Order: sequence, then C-alpha cells, then structure tokens
Amino acid sequence: MLETLISSQTRIKLLLKFFLDSSTTAHLRALESDFGDSTNGIRLELNRLEEAGMLISQNVGNKKVFQANTSHPLFNEIHNLVRKHMGLDHIVEEVVQRLGNLERVYLTGAFAKGLDSHIVEMVFLGDIDEPFLVRLLEKTELLINRKIHFRIFKPADASSAMISDQRGESAFLLWEKEAGGAGDGFFDARG
Repeated sequence: MLETLISSQTRIKLLLKFFLDSSTTAHLRALESDFGDSTNGIRLELNRLEEAGMLISQNVGNKKVFQANTSHPLFNEIHNLVRKHMGLDHIVEEVVQRLGNLERVYLTGAFAKGLDSHIVEMVFLGDIDEPFLVRLLEKTELLINRKIHFRIFKPADASSAMISDQRGESAFLLWEKEAGGAGDGFFDARG
C-alpha cells in the first residue's frame, strides 16, 4: 500500500521505523545496519523528513539521533497509516477485540524494531482460549497477507524478560486493556 504512494523504499523504511513506535530513536549508522542501505540514501531521506518537520534530532556525543516529531500536524495520520500498512489495525479489530480475558498485546521481532516483515511476532498476555485464538489469527493472516507467530503468557507468569523477544530485542506494547475492563484499541506509544 505505501509503495503505491511513496516511491522511495528508504523513506518507507524510515516512516515504519519512527512512526510505528514514536519513542524509537536511531542514528545514521544504526539505520544503515538495520536497513542494509547506503548511508547516503538514508542521510538524504532523514534530512528531507527533518526539513519537513516530521523528524526531530539531537546530538548525542558525536552522533545525530533522530526521532518522530509527535507534535507535527500529520503525526497521527502517518502513525495510523503505518499501522494499517503493517496490518496492525486488522489484528486489533479481528483478534484482540474478540478475546475475552486479554490484558495486553505486545509486538516483538522485526516489527518491534520498526522494520517491515512478512512475519508478525506477538505476545498475548491473559487467560486466552488458544484454539479460538489460532482460528482468529488464521483469518487475520489472510486479511493482512502476513504470517502471525505468537506466544501466550498468563498474567501471573509474565515478566518483561519473558515478553521480550528471544533474541534480546525489546517488545512494543500494541494494545492494553483499560482499567474499566474494555480495551482501548491501539496503545498510544506517546504516553
């Protein structure tokens, strides 16, 4: 979907990286490593996005570190567009809202790093009927054209170390149950 609107693959990668989780920060060399693209192409796109006010930067030591500008007038629209591109809106609509005793849903793996992937890795925290979850995920995979791998943890058994990805990567909170009992849809990563 984004490829139709935006011709630069590097720009798409940057939007996914910074606008899926607005707390994500990165510098040029780290982005080069993540994307496998040349620093010149990445630098050009970073500069364009910063000039447009969509990214902000600060110098940390000898590195220029970038982050999404959450006060940009188009932040929410881009944030939602990125989630829709990755199929996360369908996961929440088709799966999360239908599971009864769900407390939280985390993204792990490539998506938690803001990288596009054909596999969505998730952790579900709650007392969940696993066969029902599998049926819902199979239907959702057809809608989003991606495979969904998942793990389930009971609330009492879960720790941040268990929820985080097995390769030591962090987890990104996608959805959280409201204190009143109903889910609030997508978790707002801006806090």
